[in-house]
This record gives sequence, structure tokens and C-alpha cells, in this order.
Amino acid sequence: MGRLGSIRTAIRAASSLVSAALRELAVTKMHGTHNDFIVIDERAPQLSDYAGLARRLCDRAGEIGADGLLVLTAPPAGSDALATMRIFNADGSEAETCGNGIRCVAKYLAERGAGDRFTIATLAGPIKVEILAHAPEFEVRADIGLPAFPQGGLAETIEADGATWTYRSVSLGNPHIVIFVDDVAAVDVARTGAVLATHRRFPDGTNVHFAQTHGRAELIVRHYERGVGITQSCGTGAVACAVAAILAGTADSPVTVRVPGGRLRVAWTKGTSATMSGPAETVFERTIEV
Repeated sequence: MGRLGSIRTAIRAASSLVSAALRELAVTKMHGTHNDFIVIDERAPQLSDYAGLARRLCDRAGEIGADGLLVLTAPPAGSDALATMRIFNADGSEAETCGNGIRCVAKYLAERGAGDRFTIATLAGPIKVEILAHAPEFEVRADIGLPAFPQGGLAETIEADGATWTYRSVSLGNPHIVIFVDDVAAVDVARTGAVLATHRRFPDGTNVHFAQTHGRAELIVRHYERGVGITQSCGTGAVACAVAAILAGTADSPVTVRVPGGRLRVAWTKGTSATMSGPAETVFERTIEV
């Protein structure tokens, strides 16, 4: 065999090794009010670098694109949860919980025999879900948990992007600030949201929401999510906005939250858990090589 033949043989051998190393992975693309995710079921684990996978698969210039990667893993020992949901943002960072994501995972599990009521574990704690409707729209209600108020629910001010902003902090296991404005359409969410989300006051970053009251039963909201950027919807962000409005005395429960991707319904009474209801939709299922 000549030198050229040897090179070709080596290339073929290397290619075979690479092919052998690739694995087929079933992925499901889903969205909740157009906050979109890639769901993978790792209850029988195959992979380890979920952060890297999130950066690859969520890239909008790539083959799929999404706001985040939802990884289903085994539930904690002794838990009554069916599975654990881990959330990796498009930049690979891991979030504590995700309101729109929990509805997508609820749909995924329900359609695979989980029933209509069950619990999903998250880093922020267990979340109980209930399937409200299967058709014509798949609708899920989730118990998002007891809101916490890092500054006692009081309004604070912050200097950012050449202006002074008044906000309320709300934690639902993940951090949010809610800014009430007269007109959400007039806010440069991309620029101001980026500045606030990474402000030194929030060393771990924060999710930023601009909310406009529309009567006492409705809010109009736009989001800038930590680790993602502008999204069409943020489930826990919608809850944070409704809770902040009820706390401020400008809204009554239940509250309809209008986001660019649709509508969510939030119910909350002081001292109790907040619930959020909304749709979940499957976009496609496919197998990819990883």
C-alpha cells in the first residue's frame, strides 16, 4: 500500500471511531406561550455535559434553537416526584426553576402515562402540576410555591442605563425584579434588561420584567431573562409580576398576564402558594446525533 493509501485508511479508521462515539438522542421541541425548550429524558442517563449541550442545541443559528434545555433526570431519593427537571439556559447556565418549562415537562410526562396530577422536582423544590385540559389546547396548572420578598416586598430604586428605576424583588426559587411602567412598548427591553440583569446589585444575576397594569385583573408584561435575553414569555416572571401587583394593591387575584407569546393566569393570596395556568405545546420530536 502506498503512502496515499495509508493516509486514506487512517482517515477512514478515524471516521469510524468518531461515528462510534456519536450517540442517538431523542429530543422533543416544546413551548409554553412561545417560550421554547428542548426536552431530553435522562432518567436513564446517557450524557453528562448538559451545559455544553444546551449551548449547542439552543443556538438559534443551529439545527434546532431554543430558549433553554430541559433535562429530565431521576427524582430525589425518598421523593414522591416522578422526575427531576433541570433547566439549562441558552448560555449553558443552570436555573433553579422555570414556569413555562414545568408545563412542557408536565405535558411530556402526562402523554407518557403519568396521569393528570403529579409532582416534578426542581432545584427550587417540588412543584405539583395538574392537567386541566388535553384538547383543544393542552393546559396545565402548576403550584409555583410560596413567593419570597428579599426586601420585604417594598419598592426600591436602582440607577441603570442613564435612568432611575423603581422595582420590587420577588423570589420563586429563582430571582426576579418587577418594574411597573406606563407603557411597556416604550421600554428598550433589550438594552435596559441586559444592564439590570447583570447589575452589581444582583451578584447571581436576575430576571427582569417590565409590567403595565390594564385594569385590576390584567397585566401586560415583557421579559428579559437571565442567561437568555428577551423571551416571548417567562412563567415564573409572570407570577412574579402578578404577585408584585397584588402586593402593591394595583391588581386583584386572579390576574391574567399578557405576554408577547400569549396569556397566563396567576392566582395568589398573601401567605399562600401562587398558581399559574397556561398552555403547553409540542412542536416536534426527532432523533439527533450527539
